[in-house]
Amino acid sequence: MINDKVLGIILGGGQGSRLYPLTADRSKPAVPIAGKYRLVDIPISNCINSDIKRMYVLTQFNSASLNKHIKNTYHFSFFSAAFVDVLAAEQTMKSDKWFQGTADAVRQSMHHFLQHDFEYALILSGDQLYNMDFNDMISKHEQSGAKISIATYPVNAKDATSFGILKTDKNNTITSFIEKPKKELLPDWTSNVSQEMKNADRNYLASMGIYIFNRDLLVELMSNPDTIDFGKEIIPQAIGKHKTMSYPYEGYWTDIGNIDSFFEANIGLTDELPKFNLYDENRVYTRARILPTSKIANTTLNKTIIADGCIINAEKIEKSVIGIRSRIGKNSVVTNTYMMGNDFYESLEDIQNKKIENLVGIGDNCTINNCIIDKNCRIGDGTVINGGMHLKNIETDTYQVKEGIVIIKKGATIPKGTRI
Repeated sequence: MINDKVLGIILGGGQGSRLYPLTADRSKPAVPIAGKYRLVDIPISNCINSDIKRMYVLTQFNSASLNKHIKNTYHFSFFSAAFVDVLAAEQTMKSDKWFQGTADAVRQSMHHFLQHDFEYALILSGDQLYNMDFNDMISKHEQSGAKISIATYPVNAKDATSFGILKTDKNNTITSFIEKPKKELLPDWTSNVSQEMKNADRNYLASMGIYIFNRDLLVELMSNPDTIDFGKEIIPQAIGKHKTMSYPYEGYWTDIGNIDSFFEANIGLTDELPKFNLYDENRVYTRARILPTSKIANTTLNKTIIADGCIINAEKIEKSVIGIRSRIGKNSVVTNTYMMGNDFYESLEDIQNKKIENLVGIGDNCTINNCIIDKNCRIGDGTVINGGMHLKNIETDTYQVKEGIVIIKKGATIPKGTRI
């Protein structure tokens, strides 16, 4: 079944500098999460689970790996109108510029969208972690007679200064909006939220960057080339002119904006009752790699997620996410770590003949704590990495420390016996 009223538009994001070095050669939506997925799989999967199967992904920065992932992952029947297409920034007769902002990206791509019949455009971010039924949001949008609907999320005062904050009336009509308000302005921007949210001091309604626009209004708004961003211009200018509704959402949602939130979101998956649940009927889709099952020997595991195709001989792994094709050597201890895994296996012949000094993965007798290990890294035997706030923020050719988290850069080799 395809919801033919809705066209999904997923924004690939900008440079993602706050997620550096994970975004050194990939866009934010292409960053691997949960050991086997990419961030972009989340909005695409939410759409598919809501029977929205016509989607465009708008990309610009470091987009090669994202484009490849989408091309290799999302295939529908020849007899279906479903598709997930990548639209990279392109020069046209009307524009020779890169995407200047979220609204400008949509504007420059409108000629592609308008080739399809749809009543509503569902505009999503490519770098958020959540599970939402868009059908409910669309239904409430229709029932209210809104021209624009914005998904909103209650946040506390500390987080409110990082979001677009809005106020609503008793009918959930948005009456005012401010982008990233200063702390001293917050007392005037509290909203009527549920008692559970009040008890958690989450009294401010933040825009989640999830929008529904009626087709005709989107065409009208995109005709003004001077507006380049939804949060800074389109939404504030539309309130009062066009009926704009809030769709309150109180489930799990996180904006993967920096290394700290990215690390917390991944390690949080190991909780006994994780806030983001991968184990329900709303599946998260990703590339089918046809990998072997994981093989584990003499290892104590506690609160750990292990993806497909791993070979593990560690002494202990605790509160960690171990990604596809990971290899961890004998007597190694890994705690509070996200290991993204590898894109390839090394041959048994090379391993047995010791032709490679540092095998891809974590070697023998290593101790790894509070760490993110990007793809295809080689961590030599006897390495000790102990992340924490005792470490200063620094960057080297092979790793970076941010807020106490040690990030091993993609493809880096950490020599035997290294101590961080």
